[in-house]
Order: sequence, then structure tokens, then C-alpha cells
Amino acid sequence: MTRFQWSRILAALTLLVSLAFNCQGAEAFHYPNVEFLRLAPDAQLSPEEASAATGWQPLTNSSANFGYTRDTVWFRFSVPVDRQVNLLEISYSHLDHVAFYLMENGEIAETTVTGDHYPFTSRPVLNRHFLFPFSANINTDQQIFLEVKTTGTLQVPLTLWNAQTFFEHASIEEQIHAIYYGVLISVIFFNLFVFFALRENVYLLYVLSTLSYLLLIASLNGTAFQLLWPKSPELHSWTMLLSVPLAVIFTLLFSRSFLQFEQSGPILNRVALGFVAINAIMIAATGVLDYSSAIRLSVAVAIPSTLLLTIIGPLQWIRGNPQAGYYTIAWCALSVGSAITAANKAGFLPNSFITTYGMEIGSALQAVLLALALAARLNQERQEKVEAREAELKAMTARRSAELKLIENALHNSLTGLPNRTNFEMQVNDLIRRSPDTRHGIVVIHLNNLQSVTKTLGHQNSDLISELASKNANAIARQIPGIISLGQHNGRSFYTASLDLETLVCVVDADTSEHARRAVVRALDAIRSPVDYLGMQIPLNAQLGVAVSPAHGTDASSLIRRASIAESSERARERGIAYYTPSIDSYSASRLTMVSALQKALVNNELALHLQPKLDLRTSRISGVEALIRWPAREQPVPADEIITLAEQTGLIKPLTRWVLEQSLELRSRLLDSGHLLDLSVNISPNNLREPDFPIFVKRLMGAHLQHRGAIIFEVTETSMMQDPVNALKALNSLAYEGIPVSIDDFGSGYSSLSYIKQLPASEIKIDRSLITDLATREEDRVIVQTTINMCHSLGYQVVAEGVEDEATADLLKGMGCDMIQGYFLSRPLPLEQMLAWLSKRREAVTKQHAPG
Repeated sequence: MTRFQWSRILAALTLLVSLAFNCQGAEAFHYPNVEFLRLAPDAQLSPEEASAATGWQPLTNSSANFGYTRDTVWFRFSVPVDRQVNLLEISYSHLDHVAFYLMENGEIAETTVTGDHYPFTSRPVLNRHFLFPFSANINTDQQIFLEVKTTGTLQVPLTLWNAQTFFEHASIEEQIHAIYYGVLISVIFFNLFVFFALRENVYLLYVLSTLSYLLLIASLNGTAFQLLWPKSPELHSWTMLLSVPLAVIFTLLFSRSFLQFEQSGPILNRVALGFVAINAIMIAATGVLDYSSAIRLSVAVAIPSTLLLTIIGPLQWIRGNPQAGYYTIAWCALSVGSAITAANKAGFLPNSFITTYGMEIGSALQAVLLALALAARLNQERQEKVEAREAELKAMTARRSAELKLIENALHNSLTGLPNRTNFEMQVNDLIRRSPDTRHGIVVIHLNNLQSVTKTLGHQNSDLISELASKNANAIARQIPGIISLGQHNGRSFYTASLDLETLVCVVDADTSEHARRAVVRALDAIRSPVDYLGMQIPLNAQLGVAVSPAHGTDASSLIRRASIAESSERARERGIAYYTPSIDSYSASRLTMVSALQKALVNNELALHLQPKLDLRTSRISGVEALIRWPAREQPVPADEIITLAEQTGLIKPLTRWVLEQSLELRSRLLDSGHLLDLSVNISPNNLREPDFPIFVKRLMGAHLQHRGAIIFEVTETSMMQDPVNALKALNSLAYEGIPVSIDDFGSGYSSLSYIKQLPASEIKIDRSLITDLATREEDRVIVQTTINMCHSLGYQVVAEGVEDEATADLLKGMGCDMIQGYFLSRPLPLEQMLAWLSKRREAVTKQHAPG
């Protein structure tokens, strides 16, 4: 065998030695001087009657082992005069009935009845062994009486403990047992994966064999009853009965396949199949026989079966089977261990570490050695694929390395080393769960200037500055009163976490921090100070937002979201820090549900276009209408601006704009049919101007409706064009080339350069309502509007004033030379039918006004 294979065997042996030492050390505390009374199975005695009975004998060993018997056995011993002794352990898991009586001065002080025929919850202490706590009283004569009955092997290893000492020792033993189970489970899953990969039955049989031994051992030491079916004693008994023959059957089938009996040993093959059949009959017999008889027969059949498994290995090894060497050592260990355990259960061997854990020791050695054997067999059978396997192993190693790196970074930011969002949320949720009434403050720190730093100094320097800023923030946060530690990693203590490269977060005890405002302010000022990098003072313009539990949320995700909303608020931009308030939260849950509703409304044609007229001040005639979107089916009215914003944020703006354009053409057709030759204006989102196929769509649509060419006006806002001026200009030029008039909406509400405005293929400027509303009362507004009208006329634009609500404002605008007005002074936006009626009424009034006297 190779050096690597020997190292694995030594590791397994080391594990077993540690198991032995720990278990032995955990057993010896105090063995009482026990007397026992053995009675007929149907004997029914009270503790007082049992105490007065004759026939009590001293127990010569520390552990009573009566083998398979149906007798009732009583045990008694005095409680030591030691207050530290307060726990009795029966370290055997398979006793059907155990009655515990604590006698004080001849009278029963405590009674507990439990056993394998009772639910697991009947035990006074939920442990795989039977544990009976009691209180030692040095002022009374205390004795413990035990009544024990069972249908299996009757073993009663008794030990008196101090409860704390017992659980400390038991904890170590349970951890090592867990390691043992982990080894077997790992072997099972590894070989199961190999079976699925290679589809060879030998690996499946090995998995079933190891799994059955795992079930057997877990049933023997009581772990299965405790963890898997604590409410079902019957299932526990059935598992114990079936696990022995199942383990033998799968072991025989695996050996037959592994050693290839059909080719190398036909006689051994028939013998192995015969034992398989016998054990299968045993499984069937368990449904007929009583438990005592069935378990005896199972063990009786298992002993020669395991001896057969021990013999066939050397026989095949002598015959030159190369796999038999591994097999012989492995199954010799398992068979001897199983035989020792079976003999112990039958009462032939006394209780000791070897007899108690013989099967576990043997199965652990077997698992390691047979894993090596299967690996050697696999290597022998696939020697011709060595090169391909090596390449695959290299790829697996690289993938494993990448996975380990991902696992390492799973809870920490790879650049800053700080805990990441997942780590932070887990810790905060745990804090809230443990202290739901404590006010925890979540502080989000956003480095607003980091993107500008990246564009100026490059990503490499930006990463270094980000790392430096995170270290500074972590050091400063440590000094904040009420700061809560986020743990340690790689020798570093953490008080802040990274939500992303630009955002840090920490958690504080809000009550503590609020009582030390000056210290908090100093710390926040330090966090917002520039970072010293290569002699440069780099301002990162940190903004902070705070959300406090439970007022603003009861989980980490909600608190981070609301702290981020506070951080991005106007107050945070003004003062550097802001607390969350519901009034600044525009990202409510109802907004999310509205997205789905808007999508359905668009599909089901639940939206509508209302029309608002535009008046030509020179002719006093209606020259056009503007199409404005409405959502009539909505119970709560939704403003048009909110519909558009929602569509832009969710990607619905593309189908929405196309629907509006198609509906606008249909509306204008109906206007024409009614004798109203009017232009129709449609609002276009800046998102539409960034769509590569938008000009193509418009060209095709207008080509199919030539009667509307030049009459459909696209309105784009001044602010939206400045978001992406280059692409906006390109898209508008393309539309103008197709004969689409363009109007600049909300002029004066944003900012733009006159040189850029001059480049736009626009024919109309619409002055924003913010400049029109107070036109009649504010002199400065009149100066601005008059200047705007004159400038636009000099550039060749027509001017439309929005938001006109009274006659005085209309007269002022007419005197200023404004071309058209629009607003509630004329009409609110109306559905088509009402607009047609309004236009007809307006036409009649104008006709009468101009009719000759």
C-alpha cells in the first residue's frame, strides 16, 4: 500500500484510541455496592416487599449481565453520604421496563417508571442511557431500588455520578460518537456518488452494508430511538430486530460482488447465498416470533455469518485474488468486533469498552480499509483511463479550490475583509430574536464620492481607498458608545460590515448611543472626514441613514432598506445624517403590488387616454389636444406622473409608450371623423429615446397611418433630455427626419444649455406651469416668461404656456405674445366622447361670437 493509504489507516486508529480513552475516562466515577434479587418473570413485588424478600445476593461485577432472560431482577444499594452524588446512570439502552425507587428510612420518596416499551419522553433525563437524578440527603437512610424487566439481553451497568461531571464526560463521548457517525455517513455518500457515476452494483451494496451497520449501531446504543422515532417504541423494537439480519445480508452480498465469487469461488458463492437466504428467513420470522426469540435467533445466525465473512477473505487471498488482502484485514476487524458485541449481548462476555464498542471499532476500521480497497479496485479496473482521470482530478481540485474561496468569502467582503450583507443580516436577526424589546439602531454609511474617485484615479486606486476607508470606519465605529461587535475573522475585530463597495453598515444599542450624543457626533464627523491617501485628502462625502428596531422594522432586511432610504433623503444630503420616517419612504409595498396591476391593466386594456385642449391665442381657436394617460379602473386615482415613473422603473415604459401611440392615432382618427382637424401631442419618456428600435417602430407606425403624418407631436421634457443628451439628440433627429414634430415640455423647470436647445429639431416650447401659476401676482415671473417667449420666438419656436387656470393669466400671456395656452382655464383632461362634446360646444360659441350682428 502507498504512504497515503497507510496514513489514512493510522488516522483511523488514532480516532479509535481517542474514543477508547475518552469513554473509559467517562465511565469510572463511583460504582455502588449492589445487591440483586432474581425473580420469576410474573413476579409482582412492591419495593417494600422486595426489600423484605430473601435471596438477595451481592453483585460481584460493576455491571450486571444476565444474558437473554425474562426474569424480573431487583437491584438495591445505598446512596453514598455525599451531596455531590446526585445521578444514577444505567449505561445500557435496551431495557423494556425500569422502575426507579428512592427510599428514605424505608419509605418511597421518589418513583420513576420508564424503559424501551415507553415513549422516550418518559425518561426523566432525555438521554440514550437511562439517567435518574436524585437528591442526596445525609440526614436520612437513603436506598435506591431498581426493578428491571426486558425481553432481550438483561444488562444493568450501574454508575453513580455528579450530574455536572457526567454531562461533561458524556459531552466528550457524544462528540466522538458524532465524529464516528460522520465518518460512516461520509463514506456512504461518497460511495453512493461513485455508484451513480459508474453504475456498478458493488458500490451500492457497500453503501447498503455500511448504512445497515450504521442503523444497527445507532439502534444498539439508543441514538436512533432518541433522535429518529422517540414516540414509537414499537418501531424502535422492529428496527433492532431487522438491523441485524439486514446488516449481514448486505455484507454478504457486498463480499460476494467485491471478491467476484461467481468467477473465483463458485462454492463460496453458493454458501454466501445460502447464508443470505437464512438471514432473509430471519427477517420474515420476526413478524411471527416474539421479540426475545427473534433477537436470539438473529444473533445466533449473525455469529456464523460474520465468521464466514472472516474466513472467505483469507481463502480468496491464498488463491491470488488481489482485492482479498484489503478485504481480509477490513472484515476481520468488523467480524471480530461484531462477534464480540454479539457474545456480550448473549451474556458470554462481561461489559467493558471492547465488548461494548467492539462493533463500532470494527466498523470504523472496516470503513477506512474498504474505502482503500474500493479505491484500489477502481484503480486496477480503470488503469487505461489514468490520464483522463488525472485531468479530471485537476479540474476537480481547481473547482474545489474555487469553492473553498467562495466559502471563505461567503460571509466576508473579498476586498475589505469586513462581514458582508449575509453575515450582518444573520447577526442582526439573531440580536433582535434574542432581545426583541431592545432598540437596535442600524446605521448605513454610503460613500457618495467613491464613483468620482474611481473615474479620477482608476479602479485600482479606488479599491485601495475603499479598503482604507472601511478600515478607518471600522476603527472609528469601535469608539461609538453602544456599538455592537460583529465578531472576529483572521485576527481582526469587526464593528462595521460591507453592504457593497460604497456602503458600510453597523449596529448600535440605540438607547446607549442616544445618551452619549457628543461622542456619537465626534465619531460621525470622523467617519465623514476625508481619507488620507498618498498625501492626498480624498473626500468621500459619506452620508448616513439610521433606522431603529422595533419602530422601523423587526428584521435586518427591513431595517437596512429603511436606513438606506433615510441615507438617500434630502435631509441626509443637507446634514450628513438622517433618521428614517415613513414620510420619506416612496418604496412602499403597495408600490410593488402596483407593478403587477399596471402590467395586467396594460394587457387587459384597462388604461385610457384623456385629452386636454390647446388654445391658439391669435385666432381664439382650438389648435390641438394633448393625450394624457389615466387609469380609470383603479379605486384610488393614480397620477399620470406616477404611472410613467413606475413604468420607467420596471421596464413597462416600452410597451406602455407603444400602446399610447397606437391609441393616439385611433383617437385622432375619430377626431377627424367628427370634423376636428387638430394636432395631437404625446409625451415620450427619455427611456424611449434610448431604445435602438424606437425610431424604427415610429416610422412603421406612421407609415401605416399617413393621414396623421406631421400631426402627432412628440413631447420630451427638458430635464429628461439632459440625462443622456447625445443619444436623445440622435433619436430626436431620427424622428424629425421621419416628419415627427417635437415639442420641449416643462421648459424652465430644469437646467439645459442654450447651445444644446438650439441643436434640437423642435418646433415648439412649452413653458412649465411653475412659471405660469403666479404670473398675475409675481413681477419676477412675468419678466422670466416674457424673456422666454422673446427668446423662443427669436429661435423660431412656437410657445405654449401650461397650467393656465384663469382669464387674467390668459390675457397677460396674450399680451406677451404667447402663441398657445393649455390648462384648466380651458378644460380639464376629458375622455374622447366628452372632449368631442366640449369641442362642438366651443365651436358653436365661437361661431356665434363671430356671426354678423
